Amino acid sequence: QVQLVESGGGLVQAGGSLRLSCATSEGTLSTYVMGWFRQAPGKEREFVAGITWSGATVYYADFVKGRFTMSRDVAKITVYLQMNSLKPEDTAVYYCAAGRTNWARATSEYAYWGQGTQVTVSS
Repeated sequence: QVQLVESGGGLVQAGGSLRLSCATSEGTLSTYVMGWFRQAPGKEREFVAGITWSGATVYYADFVKGRFTMSRDVAKITVYLQMNSLKPEDTAVYYCAAGRTNWARATSEYAYWGQGTQVTVSS
């Protein structure tokens, strides 16, 4: 069974950085595409970044290009989201997700979800 546990959220000032972690269960990274999503109050959940199941390619939403970096550590079975130059509009609950479709960006393409971690960026 796929298990995803996010951590690393918190309160940060605009311009600051945070690194989110998503601990997974054994075998997940070699089998699933991993993604990061976020959901702000009153808004739909939106795609942030994804990494193909081979780990060869990372793809991003346009609004985070150049600021966020997604990576994974196969030995630690963990994926990360390094967030730099944070803006107040980045405030949201951030979710880690696992799915079967490479290059997936839709929430419907991800079958497994973590519980989320809150990121709050103050101005």
